[in-house]
Amino acid sequence: MSTRSGGCLCGQVRYEADWPPAAVVTCHCKNCQKQAGSALSVVAVFPREALRVRGTLKSFHDTAASGRPVERKFCPDCGSPVITDNPTAEGQGIIFLKAGTLDETVDLAPTVHYWTKSAQRWFRHPEDGVCLEEQ
Repeated sequence: MSTRSGGCLCGQVRYEADWPPAAVVTCHCKNCQKQAGSALSVVAVFPREALRVRGTLKSFHDTAASGRPVERKFCPDCGSPVITDNPTAEGQGIIFLKAGTLDETVDLAPTVHYWTKSAQRWFRHPEDGVCLEEQ
């Protein structure tokens, strides 16, 4: 098994992850758009034990559209979002890594697209992906 590394914009937070991830997905929910400052968030899904983080992350406790809690973890210095977590993911033994923080992203290919009903109207989803209006 190989590994990939990544981190925040300023380098205070670094991580290593066993590669490949279980999945690469996009989320178009309004909260992911706001956190990413973009039209969507690209997320790599990993088993919790496959991700090793160095540095301190700050947490913002959010509420998903479903009403469930979401913990958004980011670098307290540069603000880069790094991890999204929630109790359901914890129970399933998985964790969500913001894929844009990986050092190497050229081969990322999301296969599932969540909250497409909130997607920007100009965004075109790949024809070969699974598109879900919600999660």
